[in-house]
Amino acid sequence: MAVDFATGIRGSYGGGLVVTAMGLLLAGCGTAPPQLPAQPLACSALQGKQVPAGQIGLATQGAQVTQAQEVAAAGEGAAAVGAYCKLLVDIRPVDPAAPMIKAQFNLPQQWNGKALMGGGGGYNGTIPSMTGNYAAGPARTPVPLAQGYATFSSDSGHQAGATTSRDGSFGTNDEAVRNFSGDALKKTRDVAAQLIGWHYGKLPARWYFVGGSTGGREALAVAQRWPKDFDGVIAWYPAWNAAALDLQFGRITRALAQPGAYPSQAQRAQLLRAALQTCDKLDGVEDGVVSNVAACNRQFDPATALVDGKPLRCEGGRAAGDHCLADAQIAALKVMDSPITFSRPLGSGETQYPGFNLWGADLGLARGTPQAPSITLLALGTGQPGSPMPLTAPYHSVFWDQWVRFFVTRDAQFNSLTLDPQAPGPWQARIDALTRLQDINRTDLSAFRARGGKLLMAHGTADVLVSTRATQQYYQRMVQSMGRAAVRDFARYYEVPGYGHAVSGIYNAAWDSLAVLDAWVAQGQAPQAQVVEDTVGLPGRTRPLCEYPGWPRYNGSGDVNTAANFRCVSE
Repeated sequence: MAVDFATGIRGSYGGGLVVTAMGLLLAGCGTAPPQLPAQPLACSALQGKQVPAGQIGLATQGAQVTQAQEVAAAGEGAAAVGAYCKLLVDIRPVDPAAPMIKAQFNLPQQWNGKALMGGGGGYNGTIPSMTGNYAAGPARTPVPLAQGYATFSSDSGHQAGATTSRDGSFGTNDEAVRNFSGDALKKTRDVAAQLIGWHYGKLPARWYFVGGSTGGREALAVAQRWPKDFDGVIAWYPAWNAAALDLQFGRITRALAQPGAYPSQAQRAQLLRAALQTCDKLDGVEDGVVSNVAACNRQFDPATALVDGKPLRCEGGRAAGDHCLADAQIAALKVMDSPITFSRPLGSGETQYPGFNLWGADLGLARGTPQAPSITLLALGTGQPGSPMPLTAPYHSVFWDQWVRFFVTRDAQFNSLTLDPQAPGPWQARIDALTRLQDINRTDLSAFRARGGKLLMAHGTADVLVSTRATQQYYQRMVQSMGRAAVRDFARYYEVPGYGHAVSGIYNAAWDSLAVLDAWVAQGQAPQAQVVEDTVGLPGRTRPLCEYPGWPRYNGSGDVNTAANFRCVSE
């Protein structure tokens, strides 16, 4: 399974703003090309090698290989990986109080001449090893390293504590924040160019990037900020407007923290059951998946819905047990379903963040499956938000709490529930500054397209951590910025009904996006009709992978578990 839950570390105060300004000045001085050796260097010869700061496009104090290890071939079948050289590297910060960027590079003996960088997740803070699969990669397809890709990734410039991908404590250091917001991507990629050049005696013919969530934001970041560095990127469920999303997290958290507002797992199961009874058939077949999401959002209302013929709303709106929802719970769910709007544009220019597709989504049910704990963690958790914020609270609530305490106020004792994301008062200027760093919202990708770059975006419609509606907005803005024909020339956006954030118990997606991207970039084969497979809800069933705004409708006859019996339609 793709690494999608990365993390963060403890940063520190200090002269970060001055250092960052210096870094920006140094970045404009140009970067020396990678030094290619007369003969390729063996893995062991890379131990201790130094990458000079001048070969890294943003300011650092250079990088050093701290471990060079020859790893023997292992595994069987699709899980088999050939021998490779594993390199661990420290990229040194300019600010001595900032953490290192720690990275891993896997250089296969049987190299296909291509490089693949992987993104992280959450606040990052751990290194995705990139020896396994990527987001939604099919389990029966050899992993990228086994295919001969040189793979690499970093922790984005801090090392996580016990809260792993929810640890935002590094946010007290300016250089660490800039690294997390995107700078670490460029620094790691440039170090990769030198290490690959040393080991193979030549540079990759193709550079690709794949990531989901924060990694999806990172995929869009490299296309926006360094369009010449990558030939193709894959952005799954991208948290591209990350700071605006944080503010929506705060709004939702404050709503769920109200007395009686937090729904139990049994109540979430009742909500899902009611939504399916209203919406499942809207795509022409009852299969446990809401595919006509737009129609469902128009028709379903938890305040008036029925479940097994009885009102989902508790009598009189008062709490009455797990079989129904009280008015306070319905109100909180409707907050999550609706957008946050700001009284004026944020520093990044964003004016809102949309709501989430809740009806038909798994909000974290008490299922006895291996995926259930991860689904629950990334949805509504098992505990109500409060102060101090419990780790059992929804993922987004812990994420908001960390952002407020370490990125915004830089006061570890601050009560994040007291900060109104729509009226932040004295914190508005700091929030504006963070949005300028974290919202990767430039949608004119003409420079990336001009160099032949290709973009694949994909998102599950039942994602309750990063809104599918936000990815729709990004795609729509690309069309507005560049024109439909230009976007069609280099980009595709697909949606997967029933798929949640990284994992789902309803419809868990598997799609060989890397093969599709490589065929488009290297051979000019634009994606044609794509198919996505379920691996959890009903393993082996397939659906058309529809380009937005399309969704799969059943043709009315034939096996309901076969993609050929569905067609992509749009309203």
